[in-house]
Amino acid sequence: MHGLIGPNGSGKSTVVNVVSGLYTPTSGSILLRGQPLAQGSLFKTSRAGVARTFQNLQLFTGMTAVENVMVALKGAYPRSRYLPLVLLGLGRREDTSARADALALLDFVGLRDQALTRARDLPYGAQRFLEIARAVARKPEVLILDEPAAGLSHLDIQRQMEVIKRVHERGVSIVLIEHHMDVVSGLCDVVTVLDGGKMIAEGTPAEVKRNPKVIEAYLGEVEAAPAIPEVV
Repeated sequence: MHGLIGPNGSGKSTVVNVVSGLYTPTSGSILLRGQPLAQGSLFKTSRAGVARTFQNLQLFTGMTAVENVMVALKGAYPRSRYLPLVLLGLGRREDTSARADALALLDFVGLRDQALTRARDLPYGAQRFLEIARAVARKPEVLILDEPAAGLSHLDIQRQMEVIKRVHERGVSIVLIEHHMDVVSGLCDVVTVLDGGKMIAEGTPAEVKRNPKVIEAYLGEVEAAPAIPEVV
């Protein structure tokens, strides 16, 4: 798990928007396992193995929770096998399989009992968990989580951290943008710190919290505190 932190406006979301295909970079290249990722296409990047959540929720609000996850699962099926069946009206078996897989993912994030609730009617915390389930449904190699704990209660943050750990245990590499330093410290193996669009530090959570450049970026002066605050 790789944390990406920095003050507001430091470039965190820009980085993941470029990596995930939402933005097109003006130069350079992005590689996944040595192969270039498509640039400027969320769909192609997702097909290549990079899934993400958004700082501002991007759910299909008129669909139920299970339908939100099924949409992602259908996109993960090989198009040559699935799409012709749908067009012929013969995709019932695949629909059944996708529904079962979607329910399993909702159970994984603790939302099985709310599977038939429309996304817009779910509590905010449940919506955050639903977006993670939908991203995991893409069967990614890399999962980017953009401030997943934003606005959550302490209890929900603890639950979410356990879910993220279990996703990682499935072999998924995770990039985490988060303002809650206790979440970063509890999850990440390495942390990169940005300020003004540039990397100013990288290391373990404990190392970056003691780094003078990091303290200055957050607090304005090195002498202000021995480490960056737990919630920034």
